[in-house]
Amino acid sequence: MTTPHIAIAGAGLGGLTCARVLQLHGFTDVTVFERESSSDARQQGGTIDLHAGSGQEAVRAAGLFDEWRALARFEGQEQRKVDHATAALVEHEPPEGDFRPEIDRGQLRELLLGSLAPGTVAWGRGISSAAPGGEVAFLDGSTGAFDLVIGADGAWSRVRGAVSSAVPHYTGVMFVETRHDHDERLLDLTGQGTMLAEHEGLMLWAQRNSGDHIRAYACLRADESWRPSNAELLDLYSGWHPDLRAFLAGELVHRPLYTLPTPHTWEHTPGVTLLGDAAHLMPPLGVGANLAMQDAAELALAIAAHGVRDGVPAYESVMLPRAAEMQGLTNPGLLDMVPERPVRV
Repeated sequence: MTTPHIAIAGAGLGGLTCARVLQLHGFTDVTVFERESSSDARQQGGTIDLHAGSGQEAVRAAGLFDEWRALARFEGQEQRKVDHATAALVEHEPPEGDFRPEIDRGQLRELLLGSLAPGTVAWGRGISSAAPGGEVAFLDGSTGAFDLVIGADGAWSRVRGAVSSAVPHYTGVMFVETRHDHDERLLDLTGQGTMLAEHEGLMLWAQRNSGDHIRAYACLRADESWRPSNAELLDLYSGWHPDLRAFLAGELVHRPLYTLPTPHTWEHTPGVTLLGDAAHLMPPLGVGANLAMQDAAELALAIAAHGVRDGVPAYESVMLPRAAEMQGLTNPGLLDMVPERPVRV
């Protein structure tokens, strides 16, 4: 039997997991096309918790479970909630068990990259569009034909258009990110995992990453184009404890949150499929990376069991209802978590 010619768009966690599991099952003609020039072209985001029933199972399918456990921070499961005005601890969930330990996204990505056959990732060669049947156009103007094109290229997927006309829409919620290194005051407040404070439609969320690094997020309803200065952001959080307002210092990274329509489905299209955010973009409430990796592993295993022609629709028949269910929870969950303020910004 001829080995299928498979293209994966995007060298994120989903795309790399899919490539790894395919290669473990003897699929040698797999290429991950990534428009970024190298694995360190940009920072890979903060920490993610891999869930026992999804992300961890994907790591196990990739044959990397022990390596992942050696990097995982089980203490990162700690959850803390503090009072916005006093910074006093009001709720505490200590780290227990191994349901959702944390790992830096960059560490997990490097683990997956190191597991692939040399040359699997084509850096600096992004896919600009795909068509039914497996035809692709690359950003450099060249074209190619594949037995299967897998869109693992995130929220603004270039492959999605081959199966769906859906586009992401703004949720009305903005995250404004800051980063802090080796700040003992902020580390003490954050604890080993995640800290939360909220008051009247404003939320502050901080997460400890490896190496005593913290990523913090001011979370609120705002216009999509809103880009506050540090002074404007601090003014919004006036009345909050000074130690909490210290999380808002430093360079600001503005992150408006988008989702795909719910449910996002499509008729099976031979030669093309999607996984992760390309298939079911939803708010970052702890399930996105897990679902992307679960999608990736299940797609690869379905192809290994049934071939491309029958494996892809088998995968979609399971993935699409699961994604719709999770979208139905996370989309309204975000708006409940970050309610309207008396004065919208």
